[in-house]
Amino acid sequence: MNPLLGAEQAVLGSVLLDPEQLLHLSWLAPDHFYRPVHQALFAALRKLRSDGHLALRSEKAVPLSWVTDAVDEASRHVRGLTASYAHTLVAACPRPAHAPVYGRMVLEGAIHRSVSEHAIRLHQSARADALQGEVEGVLHCADVLTGVLSDLAGRWGSEPRPVAPAAPPATAPVAPAPVRSAQVAEDERFLLAVLTDRPRAMDEVVGWLRPVDFADTAHGQLYRCLGALHHRGEPIDRITVLWEAQRRGLLADGTLSGEQLTAICDGVGPGSAEWLGEQVMRSSVTRTAAGSARAIRALAENEALAPGRLINHALHALGPLDDVRARWQSANSRPVASPTVDWSAAGPPTSRVQAALARSTPRPVRAPSERRGSVPVPASARSPSRGHG
Repeated sequence: MNPLLGAEQAVLGSVLLDPEQLLHLSWLAPDHFYRPVHQALFAALRKLRSDGHLALRSEKAVPLSWVTDAVDEASRHVRGLTASYAHTLVAACPRPAHAPVYGRMVLEGAIHRSVSEHAIRLHQSARADALQGEVEGVLHCADVLTGVLSDLAGRWGSEPRPVAPAAPPATAPVAPAPVRSAQVAEDERFLLAVLTDRPRAMDEVVGWLRPVDFADTAHGQLYRCLGALHHRGEPIDRITVLWEAQRRGLLADGTLSGEQLTAICDGVGPGSAEWLGEQVMRSSVTRTAAGSARAIRALAENEALAPGRLINHALHALGPLDDVRARWQSANSRPVASPTVDWSAAGPPTSRVQAALARSTPRPVRAPSERRGSVPVPASARSPSRGHG
């Protein structure tokens, strides 16, 4: 049996056997379940409890109506649920008192699934924006993913902070073919040609454009040479750039060649270095976002990775995108809006965190007088696990 499926069945079975277990599962939501029928049934059980079902006032055995009414309520929202399946769920629960631990297993699966889904959306948005030459969509998806990671960390009860993984994912997805690679390479060559022909144009881009923003490694190294000459206040032309490339060993290791430099510098026409730099930055934003999304998806698909570590490693994978985003906003003279979240204010109440970290030891049940819609009954009259009468 699939462990996640077994955990979902055990949670539902424990609540069907003992409605009091819902008190320990307030932090678990219906959408944390993978199967739609399980989502509908857990939502129905929560609704029956909020409505003050008769089973909550039963002093002895749980009435069979608790099961049948839950199936009837869930059947209004999903097809295929029968009373016989409800009894299958009851049989799948080893011990009703272990419901909080079964719930943690369900939540763990939901965290992996949610992180993977949002990473896929980020990657798709990056590809779409790259085709359109935009960045707004991918930056919005990055903000959504950051918020999701914050919420999941609060539900799991861990401290969200970027932490680098000890080693890259063993089965990282293969990167897809670059989007609009020919146009991006042309923009990069044109920008380098303008900067070589008009050295003063370096002032327009040097504050926010970095070598890593170039898709072509050779172009990035050539821009590094231009930046070094500009920083030292030395003249910039075809010969000085070629000499700087030789001093850095770029000619010896084959990164650059004299023919490549000549091809870039020949035939340059009028152009705006700032506008071309922004085009390169757009490509860098979407390319970096796609790389972060692939890394996060690979982490989420590692079932052996604990949820707390998954969340922290995912936040670390978003770091390069945060850096490119800040420089992109600087290039457009917009105030830098940090995509991070105030971790101290995020997450559910402490009681939910404690419930999420519950172990198999049965928790004390609240006095019946504290439950809404219940009749005061001595706590000793109830058993942690009851059968159906």
